[in-house]
Amino acid sequence: MTRRGVQVGTKSTSSGGRRRMPREVRERQMLDAAVAGFARHGYQAASMDDIAEEAGVSKPLVYLYLKSKEDLFTACIRRERAALVAAVRGGTGDGERAAEPRHSDAERQLWRGLCAFFAHTAARPDGWSVLHRAATQGEPFAREIAGMRAEITELVTLLLGRAAVDAGCDEEFAEREVSGLAHAMVGAAESLAVWANSRTDAAPSPKETAATLMNFCWTGMGQMIKGARWSPHR
Repeated sequence: MTRRGVQVGTKSTSSGGRRRMPREVRERQMLDAAVAGFARHGYQAASMDDIAEEAGVSKPLVYLYLKSKEDLFTACIRRERAALVAAVRGGTGDGERAAEPRHSDAERQLWRGLCAFFAHTAARPDGWSVLHRAATQGEPFAREIAGMRAEITELVTLLLGRAAVDAGCDEEFAEREVSGLAHAMVGAAESLAVWANSRTDAAPSPKETAATLMNFCWTGMGQMIKGARWSPHR
């Protein structure tokens, strides 16, 4: 079957006939191939010919479905962004409360959100590579990544603020300090994900990476809650 002069992907049936593959399946194959290609070569160097070949379709079909290389890259970013944010939000959900009685709800949610973040970036290294690189490719890609960071940072800010209050900290501290700490934590998480995925020997587990960040940030925050402050004049 053709559409606008382009051969649409088909596959054989058991009876020897041919039927068109559903559009959503074909698009998913294209996006899978594109994510792998962009992760391997970067946006500028990735070849539409190679992406089409990897997806098992013609290059004109890629353009028919996804219009341009820019639109294809944007579609990859949006898919991977949605999956990552959903994983983090899912990780912060309540559950297994009785298993961790020593921690506040907010602290436990933050820990689980970090575990979910690192588990997702480890399971989908190509997708994370695309997201990590996209911000350097200019608009409109940087805007997509800024939106993703804003979503995650908003969630982390909320959880850090709740955890500070749970620990007995006054709300003035939460308002003054927590937003900056949340931005720092999200930036550190992104950097740690790149580091963890680049390890070729003794790669840390997602929980080990999450614990590294919790030890670094949470211990320091605990001292701040108690009133301890570092000063260059000490």
